[in-house]
Amino acid sequence: MIASKRWSVEIHIDENDAERTTHAEARLHTNDDTHLIGRGTARRNPKDSDIAEIGDELAVARALSDLAHELIQAAASDIEQITHEHVRLHS
Repeated sequence: MIASKRWSVEIHIDENDAERTTHAEARLHTNDDTHLIGRGTARRNPKDSDIAEIGDELAVARALSDLAHELIQAAASDIEQITHEHVRLHS
């Protein structure tokens, strides 16, 4: 039997021109009650050109990296609840 599942990641990006920052959230939605959020920030040096896409890319990459870490921690926690032993997973 083959089971097919679909998870989705929603990306939210907020730019603050006054602070020269971009914040991103990557929100994971699964078929169960797992809803994890990864967050990332990019800061623009005052000497850098104003190219919003670069800040978006950096902030989103960092949010996705944080989300991956959160997901690994969730898996480790789930394994620990079943085995009653400490688990250390590597990314």
